[in-house]
Amino acid sequence: MHWTVETQTARLFDDSRPLVTSSGGVLHEVDVAFETYGELNSDRSNAVYICHALTGDAHAAGYHAGASRPGWWDNLIGPGKPVDTDRWFVVASNLLGGCSGTTGPSSTNPATGKPYGLDFPLLSVSDFVAVHRRLGEHLGIETWAAAVGGSLGGMQVLDWALSHPQDLRNAVIVAASSRLTAQNIAFSAVGRHAIMRDSQFHDGRFHEHGTSPDRGLSVARMMAHITYLSEEAFAEKFGRQAQSRELTRNFGVDFAVESYLEYQGQRFLSRFDALSYLYLSRAMDYFDVFADPDALALVTEDPVNFLVMSFDSDWRYSTKDSRRIVRHLEGARLPTTFREIPSPWGHDSFLLEIEPYHATIRAFLDRAWERR
Repeated sequence: MHWTVETQTARLFDDSRPLVTSSGGVLHEVDVAFETYGELNSDRSNAVYICHALTGDAHAAGYHAGASRPGWWDNLIGPGKPVDTDRWFVVASNLLGGCSGTTGPSSTNPATGKPYGLDFPLLSVSDFVAVHRRLGEHLGIETWAAAVGGSLGGMQVLDWALSHPQDLRNAVIVAASSRLTAQNIAFSAVGRHAIMRDSQFHDGRFHEHGTSPDRGLSVARMMAHITYLSEEAFAEKFGRQAQSRELTRNFGVDFAVESYLEYQGQRFLSRFDALSYLYLSRAMDYFDVFADPDALALVTEDPVNFLVMSFDSDWRYSTKDSRRIVRHLEGARLPTTFREIPSPWGHDSFLLEIEPYHATIRAFLDRAWERR
């Protein structure tokens, strides 16, 4: 049975209370798009925050009116699902710097009446968390029963738990990293260069020119998508299969995998903005949450229960990355559960319905419910 949801928007920062970013930039207007699922109970103890990955948005579950596809994490969130909306009040928001209803670099700068472009301040994961916390304040929620996120979403959950542990009782971190490897930074750098070297980029002012660096953005998406799947997944889906009946030896789309990547690149253009891709991917590059020797001081004084999960075929954010997080948490004697899930699908596994993965989150949140 389909359940219908609507995206809401709230202005969380304004002239009377602007957002000062970690880079020192000041945003005098910040609107945030968000969705809620379930009901907040009388003592406000059943709230769960969903943090999305690089190209996600606020529409995490349910269906928009007239839509044929549900939200991006609908297999995890909903009535009777691991994040059970018959029990939990779930909030999902679009990231600061995004392009799906939340203020970002393509939004109008109130000082100029034109899109910010590259005048938008550089962002960090801590800025995303600052906006999440303000949304909680807007909704009247002081303490979240849990925050849940995969990939970049998991980085937000980790940063939040370490920097403001008083806000969270439980943290679910899936297929994430405490700092990107040089290889990961390199992949993102190539994607950004593809965008910025597109002739239609116009130094970030492409909206004013009525253009868009579509070629660069599609190439960036194609590049990234390669890292989201495992070699096994590519082999099973495509192998060396020809797109048509047989290979014709040309520089066009000859292999099935080429057609797939081109489709992913083109499809991405209809839902994502090139500037948001630049800003959000760059925030990931600079994330290094344990770099500060005192990174664990606050959460050690006010412990959060952690669940850290990885997938054995994920080479983008591998089990090694998750184990690094676990070592730091366990070294501080924080209550930490770790599980590596077998899956052939690589990094994208965190978006899929994989029974051991979902069962682990369900069991962890069941214990969270009992501890409320």
